[in-house]
Formats: sequence, C-alpha cells, structure tokens
Amino acid sequence: MTPERFAYLADAYGADLQRWPARERDAARALLQEGNALASEALRQARWLDSQLDSYQLAAPEPALAQRIIATAATAPRGASFWQRYAGWLASLGWVGVGLTGVAAGMLAVALSLPLSASSEALPSVFDQSDAEFILSINTEEAEQ
Repeated sequence: MTPERFAYLADAYGADLQRWPARERDAARALLQEGNALASEALRQARWLDSQLDSYQLAAPEPALAQRIIATAATAPRGASFWQRYAGWLASLGWVGVGLTGVAAGMLAVALSLPLSASSEALPSVFDQSDAEFILSINTEEAEQ
C-alpha cells in the first residue's frame, strides 16, 4: 500500500481501521508499523476529524415545532383519487367519442341518401369478382383510341 492510498482510505473511512475494507487493513497496519510519516500524518488528521464529528451535538427541537408538524400531518389532504387525478384526461376521451359518433352518423346519412340501383350499369362492388370484364373493357376502349 502506498502512502497516497493510505491517505485516501483515511479520508474516506476515518481513523478506525475496523471501518476500512477488510482487504486493505493488513497493508495499512504494515505501513503504520514501518513508521511512514505520510501515513501517520493522514491518520492523525483523520482522528482529529473523527473527534470533531463525534463531538457535535444537535439541539433538541422545540415542543411547539413538534406539535405544529403533528397538526399539519393530521390536516394534510390525502392523495387525490384516480378519478380526481385523471378527470381532465378522461373528459377529453369523451369528446373523442363524440367526434367519432358524429363521423359514424355522417357516414350513415350519406349511405342512406344514395339511390339504390338495380341496373347492371351500377359501379362494381369491391367484393364483386365479376368486375374483371368491366376493367378489361375500359382498357380495350382506351387502347383502340
């Protein structure tokens, strides 16, 4: 282990070698036993920082603050239901349905207003298989001209 690696681990895990990764501990102890000055200085700085962090005391909160938090939690609105969250989105789906109904009604009105023809001169149906002669006769008329 290099002194730089030792200093990095001391900064990351503190002065207590028991907090360090297990695979690094033996090499760190060996470096300290060798008397490396950089490792000793890094360990001293880590001990100072650990003592500063351990000595910090957080002030207890005031009882009035705790009571305000509890009162606010008791009166806080609950989460909105599914219908409240998506009411606008579902309403727009209703307008889409109204539009599709209008299109269907228009198509029905057009279909009912067309005259029914029983003559053979009517346009062929898409489902009619006998329109091949009709198409061929149109093509031959165009070719003769």
